[in-house]
Amino acid sequence: MLVRFQFENYRSFRDVSILSMEAKGNAEYKSCLLPYKKKGLLPAAALFGKNGGGKSNVIRAFWFGVQFIRNAQKTQHEKAEVPVCAFALNDYSEQDPTGFEYEYIQDGVKYIYGFSATKKEIKKEYLYAAPKGQKSEIFSREGQVFSFPVNGEKKMKEMIAEAVAPNQLFFSIACVMNYRPCILAMNWFREYVHFSKDYTDIPRQLLEHAEDVNLLKSIVTYAKQADVGIEEMSFEIKNEEISAYDSMPGNLPEGMVMALKQFAAALKDSSESAEFNLKVGEVKTSSMHRGVNKAGEEELFPLELSDESDGTRRLMSLAPGIEQVLQQGGVLMVDEIDRELHPLLAEFIISQFQSPETNPGRAQIIFTTHDTELLNMEILRKDQVYFVDKNKKSGVSELFNLTELPVRTNDNIRKAYLVGKYGAVPDVDTVEVE
Repeated sequence: MLVRFQFENYRSFRDVSILSMEAKGNAEYKSCLLPYKKKGLLPAAALFGKNGGGKSNVIRAFWFGVQFIRNAQKTQHEKAEVPVCAFALNDYSEQDPTGFEYEYIQDGVKYIYGFSATKKEIKKEYLYAAPKGQKSEIFSREGQVFSFPVNGEKKMKEMIAEAVAPNQLFFSIACVMNYRPCILAMNWFREYVHFSKDYTDIPRQLLEHAEDVNLLKSIVTYAKQADVGIEEMSFEIKNEEISAYDSMPGNLPEGMVMALKQFAAALKDSSESAEFNLKVGEVKTSSMHRGVNKAGEEELFPLELSDESDGTRRLMSLAPGIEQVLQQGGVLMVDEIDRELHPLLAEFIISQFQSPETNPGRAQIIFTTHDTELLNMEILRKDQVYFVDKNKKSGVSELFNLTELPVRTNDNIRKAYLVGKYGAVPDVDTVEVE
């Protein structure tokens, strides 16, 4: 479970910004909270804001940090730049480090991991664990000066440090060299963090993704539940029919694994080439829709997936991540959850995380949205609502929680937001129609 994410000097965010999943003590809807200390953790957080305000950069910052941690041993050869993207709207932030910190719980242990870097080198890095509530250092680093607690593992960590280049993460290299405390902490990043899309900061071919053995099953389940007219679906990979209702074996041939990864990527693609990529991909999909034949009888007729609506394909692209985290736990980061989806479907997805009955894995979802219908305190708690706004003069984005504002219990949050009481809305003149 994610407790807190902190970042600074990344894209439109110059200053330290914190996305906390710790409940603030609100009285409403305590039943949705995930157990953690006295107040609990939030199962969902929504980010609202105007276009260009920077809310997608919160998701992107989380994505970049996770992907760099997962893949630093592959991306960072000797002369490779660290692909950070510092705040660009002044003449000094590019020289300052970009920083990321994750506080999370994995297998009952709380970890705090963070690093900061310029394009040239890693400036700072650290990992702490608190298995019994008392924080203890696993390693820390200032440039190429490493610090380790004095114990039986110190010599091994010193040996690992000798293999870590200035542009590499000790955390990633330690996992490659089978240092168990780092492997245990890395498991959360590798297996329990999922994204609705990838970005271009790191080349796609270098990214590492956890395999989902229930990929096809979750697509069919959500397609049926969403009332989009799909009665059943069938799948073929390399001319071999695959059952959507059986978990895919772990020993699938490499060609099939690659075909499924390309299929999942094509589903997530919202560009004009999406339909073409689905047509030419090696995974052939048919969805069965109810119709009426010439004799006037109801019958099921097939459609190719490329013929389905953008909204239907969007739901299918989200379904595997949703189901995986709901069942096994983890965090799902979704940029524009309402894109191409009916508002009731977006609300349905959020409700899956808010209910303990449908969220046995204690999963969390963090999403950006423009759907102000979700600013309904019957859907979300006040502490689950974040706003992102950009300073017009400096171009700096700011992330803040609704509970930081003077909000009364009986306030209409949606109406107050739309009239600009909380900021984070576009300043435009609307022409009245007479």
